[in-house]
Amino acid sequence: MPKQEPPVSERPAAERPPAERKELRYQSIRESIRKDIDDGRYAAGVRLPSDGELGRQFDVSRLTVIRALRDLEQQGLVQRRAGSGTYVRGGGGAATLRTLVFGLLMPDVSDGEVFQPISQGIVRAGETLHHRLLWGNAPDSWSDKEHQAEELCRYFLERKVDGVFFAPVELTSNQQDVNRRMVESLAAARIPIVLVDRDYLPYPERSAYDLVGIDNHRAGYRMTRHLLDEGARRVAFAFRPGSAATVDSRKAGYREAMRQAGLETADFATDGADLDAVHERWESLRPDGLVCANDLTAARLMQNLLRLGCRIPQDVRMVGINDVKYASFLPVPLTSLRQPCHQIGEEAMRVMLERLQSPDAPVKDVLLDCELVQRQSCGAV
Repeated sequence: MPKQEPPVSERPAAERPPAERKELRYQSIRESIRKDIDDGRYAAGVRLPSDGELGRQFDVSRLTVIRALRDLEQQGLVQRRAGSGTYVRGGGGAATLRTLVFGLLMPDVSDGEVFQPISQGIVRAGETLHHRLLWGNAPDSWSDKEHQAEELCRYFLERKVDGVFFAPVELTSNQQDVNRRMVESLAAARIPIVLVDRDYLPYPERSAYDLVGIDNHRAGYRMTRHLLDEGARRVAFAFRPGSAATVDSRKAGYREAMRQAGLETADFATDGADLDAVHERWESLRPDGLVCANDLTAARLMQNLLRLGCRIPQDVRMVGINDVKYASFLPVPLTSLRQPCHQIGEEAMRVMLERLQSPDAPVKDVLLDCELVQRQSCGAV
């Protein structure tokens, strides 16, 4: 008698028809993800890897992954959100995702054009994920930025928020002590912190918290190289004393570019608003290029240099960093390095959720790239 083949259901997976092998594969992926959820690898509220990432992980097509995730969604274990991703439900079964509450501790949010769009990016990402964000405005009784920040920090501690996005206080007399006290109080309450834009420790020290921003050292280096490439040789770095660690990092990048070019460095230390101080520094240095720590310093300095009869860019080429909205409307439109502020906010939310999922993971820096926007002030346009 001819040898009979065993039933398909009893054959090894490799010998089964392609359609059935595909069926088994999607079931295997479904059960693997289910086990990761049951074991706590993916906690409630956490976003799973993207469909494409899971496809690469399991070496299957994206459609196979989607089929497995749809099964898990029908079973009440995950929730798929269009344009956002797949999230683990809380409490098992058909329970809804827990809404996380975060605090925005950004004392400078009302002072400039950088932190407002960063905050908007955080808020937008939080709304997409159905999480809540808390922030506050200073009442009349809050007489200064330091007091405002510490009061807001205490409010977040009382509310027992799930995490805090923190842009440290700068340009105040006790900024280091104030920032340290707030970080220590949040750490004692075991509230995760994601630093936004800058560290609270002075450059080049690095704290033990995730940070999302730009590579400030590279920003200073890049803008200095731009002026050197345009022919400037006596390039000075303009900054306001007492600024945040980001300014020191940008200054270090400036110094590195000048060192590589074999040129001397010079500090143009001023807030740019005092005409007499600007005149004194100008007469002392006579730079043909100015790398400004930020656009606000550049704008104030430009106004007073023009009052002193200095021509821009004929006498001195100027660049800034941040590319705020008014940069293109200054008397001489300002060349600047544009920060991706909204994206910084969105990335900060992603990093926060990853930290909640993996509290003991190594600290990370997420540094986004910037776009050079050339205008008349540098002489290139």
